[in-house]
Amino acid sequence: MESFPGKVGLIQRVLPEYRAPFFNALGRACQGGLHVFSGEPRPDEMIKPVDRLEDARLTAGKNLHIFSGKAYLCLQFGLKEWLQEWNPDALIVEANPRYLRTPVSIRWMRRRLRPVIGWGLGSSPVHGLFAGVRTTRRKHFIQQFDALITYSRTGASGYADLGFPQDRIFVAPNAVTPPPDDPLPSRPDPNRVGRAAVLFVGRLQDRKRVDNLIRACAQLPKSLQPKLIVVGDGPAMGDLQALAAETYPEAVFAGACYGTTLADHFRTADLFVLPGTGGLAVQQAMSHGLPVIAAEADGTQADLVRPENGWQIPPGDLPALISTLETALSDIARLREMGAESYRIVRKEINLDRMVAVFVETLKRTAR
Repeated sequence: MESFPGKVGLIQRVLPEYRAPFFNALGRACQGGLHVFSGEPRPDEMIKPVDRLEDARLTAGKNLHIFSGKAYLCLQFGLKEWLQEWNPDALIVEANPRYLRTPVSIRWMRRRLRPVIGWGLGSSPVHGLFAGVRTTRRKHFIQQFDALITYSRTGASGYADLGFPQDRIFVAPNAVTPPPDDPLPSRPDPNRVGRAAVLFVGRLQDRKRVDNLIRACAQLPKSLQPKLIVVGDGPAMGDLQALAAETYPEAVFAGACYGTTLADHFRTADLFVLPGTGGLAVQQAMSHGLPVIAAEADGTQADLVRPENGWQIPPGDLPALISTLETALSDIARLREMGAESYRIVRKEINLDRMVAVFVETLKRTAR
């Protein structure tokens, strides 16, 4: 893999534990070193942050969280001192205008004629009151960057629609695992599968819509009702368990699982379902040869989930989820073929190595 010769600084609001492999890999690709500045999450987010990195430096900042929901803002303290100490040749920041100290960091780099790269989901269309003003502010904000990195072609289109030059937009598919070393997992002959296993992995919060998955399983024909395994923990756990006890007692809540225990869940499942927003576990499921049903949300799944390896459905659409589950579970042989394509995609196209390579390419091109 190619490397970047200089020192890189990277600012995160919060550095979740699942991102550690990426930052360590990026750190190995930065010859001058990578230094990450990151703060703490809000208590209600239930994010487990990283407290150290193996192949990059990490400085803990102080986050002040202001308001919530659509009015949320964040102030990060200690950024200027961190920049002065690390003195990076290039800086990567989250392209989020809600983080109020980001412009200060950009100006610090600009005075030294050094590049700043924005990293974000993209920009969805703005509607409602003051839509024109809000769109103009977004355009002004992203024009501060020398380049933008986004997770998907959908995100790239959003930035291009705001007038950012397309030749300075880079797509780094969202990934949490390297290309799988192990061969495609072997699963039972489709003709010998009695009851299929459907798996969900993620934090249990309302926006994940696990409640819809439970309801959908309950409304399937009896012959197709699967063993539902829910892996994860979070604020919605109690409500989901109560809903399952009432409507689908066959659901199994495994709690938060990691390492070999989590891998065993992936290997014994027949189908992975993400009924709501977010979900980096999609790529992890695909690395274990699973077909996927994923809700179309912020566009990050668009390049991962294709007709050859799964289905995309509208988030929160219970009838669509029921119909898609029925289609999927009616043909286990097809699920095996789609799972093999999932494995191929993450082995050859979308993985941690590819994500790091795009970041390195962006750094090298902006530093010229």
